[in-house]
Amino acid sequence: MKETRLGEFEEVILLLVGILGDDAYALRIADEFEVQTKRSASIGSVHATLSRMGDKGFLKSKMGEPTAQRGGRRKRIYEITAAGEAALKKARDLRLSLWDQYPGFSLSLNF
Repeated sequence: MKETRLGEFEEVILLLVGILGDDAYALRIADEFEVQTKRSASIGSVHATLSRMGDKGFLKSKMGEPTAQRGGRRKRIYEITAAGEAALKKARDLRLSLWDQYPGFSLSLNF
């Protein structure tokens, strides 16, 4: 059976794929990871994570159109699958449940 839980890095990368939509290609994902988290991620680790999540069935990809900026090369664009959305929901639900149980940090508090 394939692993269906998400690690923190996987969860953030998967969320970024959803946020970026048609602009979700590896280099853009790595750049957005740095902007959103204030941490760097090597392009190699992003590629490996995208590949691993594709193997798990959380992502699918397609080749985009060739662009002049890339010398006529095409980008691989990623998209979340239904299984990926389910994994994100499961991860979110677990985290929210844990935060609700942490004394003094109820999610019902107004910040």
